Amino acid sequence: MRFLLRPGWIALTLAVVAFAFACAYLLAPWQFHRSDERDGTNAALQRAVTTAPVPRGRLVPPGTEPAADIAWRQVTVTGTYRPEGEVLVRLRSIEGSPATEVMTPLATTTGETVLVDRGYVRSGDTGGLPPIAPAPGGTVTLTGYQRLDEGAPDRPAIVADGHRQVYAADAPTIAAAGGVAVSPGYVQLLPNQPGVLTAVPLPPPDPNPSYSYAWQWLIFGLMAIGAWIYFARLEWRRAHGLEPHRERDDQDPRDAADGTPWDARTSTEAKLADRYGRR
Repeated sequence: MRFLLRPGWIALTLAVVAFAFACAYLLAPWQFHRSDERDGTNAALQRAVTTAPVPRGRLVPPGTEPAADIAWRQVTVTGTYRPEGEVLVRLRSIEGSPATEVMTPLATTTGETVLVDRGYVRSGDTGGLPPIAPAPGGTVTLTGYQRLDEGAPDRPAIVADGHRQVYAADAPTIAAAGGVAVSPGYVQLLPNQPGVLTAVPLPPPDPNPSYSYAWQWLIFGLMAIGAWIYFARLEWRRAHGLEPHRERDDQDPRDAADGTPWDARTSTEAKLADRYGRR
């Protein structure tokens, strides 16, 4: 097995080991993790349409961050809109088209202020935003989906089309831009609620191909190891004279790279070459 110490075989062995390690300990686990996340999201969406709404305070203590396992649960809140803290979330994609979501704080009867996603608007023909209907005054009771914050964006808030705008549906970011302190998370309104514009629809269930991708990476890693074993065995057999081998001087240039001879006597080209004395 001294051939394994050749530079080419050392490089090949290291490449196979690195690839197999990446498949087994990086790529496949990453896809398994994504599969679990997608299964969790699909389960949450299923709960959203099968579970009756409950007061938000039962699921989220005032001022605390919503837990991941209550994402998309239907909740109710009662309070008064605070339009002075309204902020738009720009560059959204809803049903495959660009949109802008409208976030308005709601001062609830429980003493906290909750961010409400009143829905979305689309840009007009000239590229600007259409007029946005103001939130109604007075006390309202709303039903919507409890959502989690998306995390702070890497771009600062701006003012465009006469509105304060941010790049993520993130309560702390919107509170800083709008000047009204709100609790973590936000409530995404269902259709036909007071103050709703065009309600953001539930996303479709994720088909979740990640589980299959994970197994594919594991199989690719095993295939790389199997290919290394095959070629190492082939090289060992050749070194011990167990495989047919011809010296390079006796080989036809049309022979295959693995040494398989090209049978010139059976080719039309060779017969013509013999007839006219070209061989």
